[in-house]
Amino acid sequence: MIFTKEELELEFEIENEDVGQVITVKDGVAFVAGLDNLRVGEMVEFTGKSIFGMALNLEKDQVGCIVFGDDQEIKQDDQVIALNRLVDVAVGEELLGRVVDGLGLLIDGKNEITATLERKNAERKAPGVITRKSVAEPLLTGYKIVDSMLPIGRGQRELIVGDRQTGKTTIAIDTILNQKFYNQEDIEVFCVYVGIGQKKSSILNLQHLLEKQNALRYTTIVAATAAQSASLQYMAPYTGCAIAEYFRDNGKHALIIYDDLSKHAAAYRQLSLLLRRPPGREAFPGDVFYAHSRLLERACKLNENFGLGSLTALPIVETQAGDLSGYIPTNIISITDGQIFMEKDLFFKGIRPAVNVGSSVSRVGSKAQPYALKLVTGNLRYQLAQYREYQVFAQFDNDIDDVTRGVLNRGALLTEVLKQAPNAPMELYKQVIIILAAAYGFISPFIKDFKRDLSAILTYEAELFNFISQGSLNQLFKPIFELYHFADKEDFNFNKNPLLFCLKYFNAVFFVKQNS
Repeated sequence: MIFTKEELELEFEIENEDVGQVITVKDGVAFVAGLDNLRVGEMVEFTGKSIFGMALNLEKDQVGCIVFGDDQEIKQDDQVIALNRLVDVAVGEELLGRVVDGLGLLIDGKNEITATLERKNAERKAPGVITRKSVAEPLLTGYKIVDSMLPIGRGQRELIVGDRQTGKTTIAIDTILNQKFYNQEDIEVFCVYVGIGQKKSSILNLQHLLEKQNALRYTTIVAATAAQSASLQYMAPYTGCAIAEYFRDNGKHALIIYDDLSKHAAAYRQLSLLLRRPPGREAFPGDVFYAHSRLLERACKLNENFGLGSLTALPIVETQAGDLSGYIPTNIISITDGQIFMEKDLFFKGIRPAVNVGSSVSRVGSKAQPYALKLVTGNLRYQLAQYREYQVFAQFDNDIDDVTRGVLNRGALLTEVLKQAPNAPMELYKQVIIILAAAYGFISPFIKDFKRDLSAILTYEAELFNFISQGSLNQLFKPIFELYHFADKEDFNFNKNPLLFCLKYFNAVFFVKQNS
């Protein structure tokens, strides 16, 4: 990849001590002598080639630089100039709806941006404790199982972890899609998707999906595909974070998805080994923890003195055979504020999203959950955990008492209610209504066999949503459950609300319809 000075708007003064020469270059890494005043993270230019790089290894007699371009064009003894500036990228609202590479340059083939964009360092120090505020505003994913039991707040860092092909990316993408329900006239949450080591076709499919769902207008895609160099894959998450921080620092809200940090760690390992750094556990360099922590610590909620903006991070990590004790998963679990664990066995059983509630946790908890949803979920997590425990013993014994049978039936019902199709995030008021219907026993009378026939739940849900979407009923109930109406109002009580009467009336209508 070749860049020009005009593209990066580089302004620098060349001094004698700022010029060095290439000793060796191979596999995207160049060793340079003569740059004694270089800093880690500083940009260099390989003169006559219009190729740029970044200093990553400072040694006594030489500097190890990663190359952002075709290293085959660089030869031994080529001149290298220190540009006296850290790697920076263009940021701004003009990047919404666009696809950029690991250095923030447009790669979607659309019109160039004519406005002069602000530039920010790709790597910046995370906001200090004094600038932060506790997380309390909800960021809804649109998934019933996540929003009800693993709520995510604006400014939180929630890891999505699991084996490959278990639906990790789907949850992250649907979280972006779900923001369109709350991003109507005044956009609330700006999104940045960072694809690291993904196939180019996957990035194109994502772009088309977001365009089709009208979600690309508030989203920027940062793509460092598998075909690109390890240098660009290493830089991509820092570039995406700088783009997202622009919104946070201007008092707005942003969501960033790193898909995935396992491939980012592999790219960093490749560069580190080429730079002759000693390998450690699982062949990763010891500072891979620091590489991820300084990235994820930049996600936070700012306080009143700094604009009340927020940056929420959803890093994705791939495990091998469900092993959470791997080096990278344990590193990032210790950095983040909770994890959503996707289990392969649940996925193949048809329970999707395949979230293992027992191994998943949100350390912010119900503090960032809308109050209406908090009321209906209650002990939902406990009931599901009890169901899965009883289920293990029930398969060995057909002679089950009524109490145990009730627990199993209720658990089977709740498991089915919490299932959800991909790319179909659910609005908050719909989540509240269907979970309330399950929790208060409105669905149970329509299920004949809890062990074999749970298809009635899908019919009930579709008919219920169709019922409440009709004219005056929709005008009555939808505003009640909008995002912030009951986020923290503890005087809200379902028993004094007409919603229970609505469900009773619907059940009567549905019963007649089922038996006619």
